[in-house]
Amino acid sequence: MWKPNQPGSNNPPTPEPSRPTPPAPSFEAPRAASPGAGTTTTAAPGTGEQATIGKSLVVKGEVTGSESLYIDGKVEGAINLPGNRVTVGRNGQVAANIVAREVVVLGKVRGNCQASDRVDIRSEGSLTGDVIAARISIEDGAFFKGGIDIRKPGGTDLKGGSAQPVSTSEPVTVQA
Repeated sequence: MWKPNQPGSNNPPTPEPSRPTPPAPSFEAPRAASPGAGTTTTAAPGTGEQATIGKSLVVKGEVTGSESLYIDGKVEGAINLPGNRVTVGRNGQVAANIVAREVVVLGKVRGNCQASDRVDIRSEGSLTGDVIAARISIEDGAFFKGGIDIRKPGGTDLKGGSAQPVSTSEPVTVQA
């Protein structure tokens, strides 16, 4: 029988295999926006990343990009993220027209919403404006005032005409 302390063994003990270290998270430095140019958010499409506008941030202008967006601050103007999700958090206040694949409202939104997939207004949420979407969900306790236009995912309305996008050329403003 072999014993580890036996003087005649020449086999060195097998070291534990090295485990790869996980890559350190990398953060991209924020880019300075020129005055009056609005705010633009950019990222590689399809990476599953989500940008966040925090509680203390106020954005006035146009927000465009190719990643999902979570808003917990204040946004005035236009939000155009056609292939992505826009979530307005509990503290979020949005006075803008929103164009996205999916819109989830937990805070306050004043403006029109156009979603290629769905609009979801949660029980704490408030949406004042017209909705164009393939699906809509309004939970008990949510506030909604406006019109609803259900469009099939093919981009045509029920009458066979082509779907017209909501105009986002004029920003929506709110008096404080």
